[in-house]
Amino acid sequence: MTEPPPPEVVAALRAAGCVLAEEEAALLATAASDAEHLAALVARRVEGAPLEVVLGRARFHGLDVAVAPGVFVPRRRSEHLVEVALAHVRPGSVVVELCCGTGAVGLAVATRVPVELHAADVDQRAVRCATGNLGPVGGTTHLGDLDAPLPATLAGRVDVLLASPPYVPSDEVALLPREARDHEPRRALDGGTDGLDVVRRIAAAAPRWLAPGGVVLVETSPRQAPAAVELFRGHGFEASGDTTEEASVVVARQIPIGVPATEATSSASPSSTTSACSLRP
Repeated sequence: MTEPPPPEVVAALRAAGCVLAEEEAALLATAASDAEHLAALVARRVEGAPLEVVLGRARFHGLDVAVAPGVFVPRRRSEHLVEVALAHVRPGSVVVELCCGTGAVGLAVATRVPVELHAADVDQRAVRCATGNLGPVGGTTHLGDLDAPLPATLAGRVDVLLASPPYVPSDEVALLPREARDHEPRRALDGGTDGLDVVRRIAAAAPRWLAPGGVVLVETSPRQAPAAVELFRGHGFEASGDTTEEASVVVARQIPIGVPATEATSSASPSSTTSACSLRP
């Protein structure tokens, strides 16, 4: 269906609180096969389903990423994690994405640079979705809690371990937009009391998997970045934050044996200036 949507479609979306009602109506009209299909899509959106879920895809880092109901929708802010990762990979690098959701971050990296890609998530729906997305780039998916499902053969081989984990403090989940609150798994949003519970687990688990010179890249909010950096330093990493207005990526490397912690930390890239910002999503 290519003709412009009826004015009542735009009106319905605007009445439901869609700020970009005209743009959303055009996308829904393009996705619809006929008027009945369009009405069904509009009804789902009016009921609060994320636009990306209604369309079945999300635009991320120049790619169309398949999205399924009940799976965390990749956010544009996570494109910064992709950019940081691309600065650390080379052809043939072993890359692991934890808390992968749709696998969008790993997909964007592997589309630009040929790597050995593994992605893991605790949610079966997410792993099913990621499997479809990562197949064309040769990615392998694993179902299980954090790093638990990774094959032992990856131990000591991972060049880049990356994650966009849940990092909303528990008492702030209720403040999220309705489409996230009601249509995405809470465990993909809730990061515990301070939002850093999963970040702590990644910092503790990462040393087993990293190759010499390997790096951990973890997305947080800018306001959480200083605390997240200190978490990694407490686990023997040299760490800094690479921060934009919307997101921060903690960049962490293990301190080489024989190098004093203070010397290694001072040699790390300086953290960018952080600012208060709304959390994920």
